Amino acid sequence: MLQIDLWKRVLIWGTIVIGLALALPNAFYTRVETANDATAAIELGADTTENREIAGTWPSYLPSGLVNLGLDLRGGAHLLAEVQVQDVYEARMEALWPDVRDALRGERTTIGTIRWNSDAVKLGELRVRISKPEGMEHALGIVRGLARPVVSLTGAGATDLDVRGEGSEIVVTLSEAEQQATDERTLRQSLEIIRRRIDEVGTREPTIQRQGFDRILIQVPGIGSAQELKEIIGTTAQLTFQPVVSRASNADAPAGVGNEVLPSLDEEGVFYILEQTPVVTGEELVDAQPAFDQNGQPAVNFRFNPTGARKFGDYTANNIGSPFAIVLDGEVISAPVIQSHIPGGSGIITGNFDVEESTNLAVLLRAGALPAGLEFLEERTIGPELGQDSIDAGKIATAVAFIGVLVFMALSYGLFGIFANVALIINITLIFGMLSMLGATLTLPGIAGIVLTVGMAVDANVLVFERIREELKTAKGPARAIELGYEKALSAIVDANITTFITAVILYVMGSGPVRGFAITLGLGIMTSVFTAIFVTRLLIVMWFEKRRPKTIEV
Repeated sequence: MLQIDLWKRVLIWGTIVIGLALALPNAFYTRVETANDATAAIELGADTTENREIAGTWPSYLPSGLVNLGLDLRGGAHLLAEVQVQDVYEARMEALWPDVRDALRGERTTIGTIRWNSDAVKLGELRVRISKPEGMEHALGIVRGLARPVVSLTGAGATDLDVRGEGSEIVVTLSEAEQQATDERTLRQSLEIIRRRIDEVGTREPTIQRQGFDRILIQVPGIGSAQELKEIIGTTAQLTFQPVVSRASNADAPAGVGNEVLPSLDEEGVFYILEQTPVVTGEELVDAQPAFDQNGQPAVNFRFNPTGARKFGDYTANNIGSPFAIVLDGEVISAPVIQSHIPGGSGIITGNFDVEESTNLAVLLRAGALPAGLEFLEERTIGPELGQDSIDAGKIATAVAFIGVLVFMALSYGLFGIFANVALIINITLIFGMLSMLGATLTLPGIAGIVLTVGMAVDANVLVFERIREELKTAKGPARAIELGYEKALSAIVDANITTFITAVILYVMGSGPVRGFAITLGLGIMTSVFTAIFVTRLLIVMWFEKRRPKTIEV
């Protein structure tokens, strides 16, 4: 008997209505996008009358999810950056010097005086000269005792330092296993920090992924230029707290071994001589928020993790009455005198900030410091005009394919072909509804996937209709012919679409960027096509059949 249970009909129509509702915002793309931006601004604290009016242009009871447009459709910036992992080696060797110095200081009767060759740090080496070369083996044993196990699966059992002697110099470098582990950590950390910085400024659906050994691909739709993107991700925001040795009036003042001269941010012509080794760094910072100091001036509150809090507390307890410098990106933004012990690991950064500058500084500090420098190997700015051309070309291609399929189905299968065409329109709507629900990004290859889906969507209907034709030739009644047509075509429909879906999954897992965009729209198109062909078209035919009760049908 040709019939569909009531609960199935409700479920089918309910799915269609939900899909239509989810896809609806895309028909009013600009209005919804503007309203969403205003709502996000209000949530971030910009609760102005203008933002409330803009947010109210789209009803809050309707879905507001949109299909995000990719770089090739919306325009934006493209960067390919190379991570300078050598910077990390240099920083590690420089940070190791105080430990080596303290370890060797008590052995002067055996090894003599020690002197650090700071220039070797640029080569990723720590070189320490001893005045009594005959004590080299003893010194090497002490320094080797500073080595720690490599924290990685591939470096199990290895230590992080290689220590050797060259004449009267102790040479310390990172071991090969530690270099590999450091490179991997540096790339992962750089990826995460870049992603956090770009997310902080509210850009939509950026593509940030590793390419090769030491490169990162960054694509951000909707941003003005590659230079603007570089400013967002290239700002290091490296915060350090360093002991102050003295003040100076020029940048060429003699600093002394282990010290450096840095300019003051607020005081023109004032320089500070600081110890190079920081007490605490921004890497140990867990939070930073814009605030106001006791005088009502914009400032930034900060808080360290337990390790940083302990270092900061110990240093302030032991150096009451001494100045220390807060250094941001090579400039002293403040050099207060320690008035008392500061426990808890929290404090405040003051300076000549306005509210916007203090907010931006807090954002950069929360995002963290890049562990290494970036060299931009490739940069491109894709204008919105090019993106609009791609959208227009995609619309034309989709319209041509859509009209061609509609005409073919109507001419080939008559009324049943029109039912298939209605299901095809619902199918496209469901695809956009699912893309909106998932927050997926639509690229030009993604449009190609939709165009391909338009052609493939009617395959299942063609199989069913051809089976119905065959069943009608055996002199069965129309109701039985329709029922058998769906039953006998089902296995072929499922098998064909499962194999195509597996291909889409492989493309998504193994591919990247545009390939993934194509795979997503293809995979979603397969699911919606099967649903509309097996359930929607059949429901339309059953409803027509129940109303007309024809004695014969033509397919």
